[in-house]
Order: sequence, then structure tokens, then C-alpha cells
Amino acid sequence: MWKFGCKLWIMQLRWKIAQWFELQWWKGYLRDKNKTDYVNWKRGYWNDILENVPPKAGITTNKTIIDFGCGPAGIFIALPKNNIVAVDPLIDDYEKQTSFFNKSDYPKVTFIKSTIEEFDPTVLRGAGFPVSGVRGCGEQTFDYVFCMNVINHVQNIKKGFEKLKEVCADEATIIISIDAHNFSLFKYMFRLIPGDILHPHQYDLNEYKELLAADGWKITTTRLLKKELLFDHYLLMAVK
Repeated sequence: MWKFGCKLWIMQLRWKIAQWFELQWWKGYLRDKNKTDYVNWKRGYWNDILENVPPKAGITTNKTIIDFGCGPAGIFIALPKNNIVAVDPLIDDYEKQTSFFNKSDYPKVTFIKSTIEEFDPTVLRGAGFPVSGVRGCGEQTFDYVFCMNVINHVQNIKKGFEKLKEVCADEATIIISIDAHNFSLFKYMFRLIPGDILHPHQYDLNEYKELLAADGWKITTTRLLKKELLFDHYLLMAVK
């Protein structure tokens, strides 16, 4: 029990440190950028991803979408005609501490301050989000669940994947992007020593696929987005 409690404490501390550095990274990254130019560039980046994966044709304006770990410029900025729920534990900090993000700029997006693991769909009942695809218990479900370069930022990655699946409507699609280790040596080193401070979790592609494919989910797309020395950046899609 003592060992479990110590491990949990270390995990929580590492996550809190990672979140602090995440906010500092965004503030530094955006400091010398022009807001309009950056948002246009980021929207083009997301559109390029959407154009090259199968769901693009299926994301019509009546589809329900959730953008987990949205940050100040998540995929919600590329889908302005859709009613979207965007979730991030730092969302209020991005609005208060950067000049690049204002919730009022995105009137069709419902922003929720929450981690992925702790997100409670019932909060949407009173948040003005158009409810469709509702379970019998009154919880909102979604046709498309995005989690772009976020899942290895969470505190508990297993619970994070469980939440992605929990909020899915029937025949929904989960779309995630990940940084996957290329070498086992560095993967295990980074697990022991926080050489990648922003990411508390260190996995290779097959390990991410196993987590995503649990509970009967079928991976339909594996796309290499960017190749680098230690990590490759992939997009994965899965359906039930």
C-alpha cells in the first residue's frame, strides 16, 4: 500500500510539473508571434490533417465533436460550423495569460476546464451545448472524439483512453495524434528520468495501439505525420 501511494504521489507531482511547463511553453512559443498569422497557420495545419484522413467527408455540421486537450488553438479552430466541446485543464489560464486565445472568438465552441480523465459529460446539460446522441442516463455522446498530441500529457493514461471511449456515440470515431518512441533505450530512460518534461508518459507506437485497441476498438488508420530521430509523430483512428 505504501509503495502504491508513493507511486501515485510521484505520478501526480510529475503531471503537475508537466502542466506548469506546458503553460510556460505556450506563453514563450506565442510571445513573438502575430495572432492572426498564427491562427491562420494553425488552421491550415489542422485542415491539412483533416483533408488527408477518411473522416473529412463525414464531418458534417450535424456531427457532435469533442476536442480533448484542446489548448489555445486546437482542432476546433478548423471546424467553425460545428458545435464543439473543447476540454482542457489549462483553458482559463490560456485566456488569462496569453493574448492569443479568447473564448468569445469561437461562439460555437463550449469550453470546459477539465482533465480528460475527470471530464463529466453531464456538465453539458446546463452549458448551452446542443444535446444530441444522448445516452439513456442523459449524458452527451460524440460522433468524433479528437485527442491531438495530448494523451501522453494526462496523469493516468489508462483512464484517459477509457474516457475517450466512454463519451463515444454508436459508430463514433476516435482520432488521436501521438509522439511515439523509436528506440526502446530512450523510452525507458525517459520513463526513469524526465528528459521530456512536458510528457509524463513515454510509449512506442505498438504500445499506443494496444491502449487504443482495448475493449474491442479497431484501428482503421495509422498515418505518419512527421518523422524525427527519437520520436515519430503519428495519427491513429479507431472505430468500435
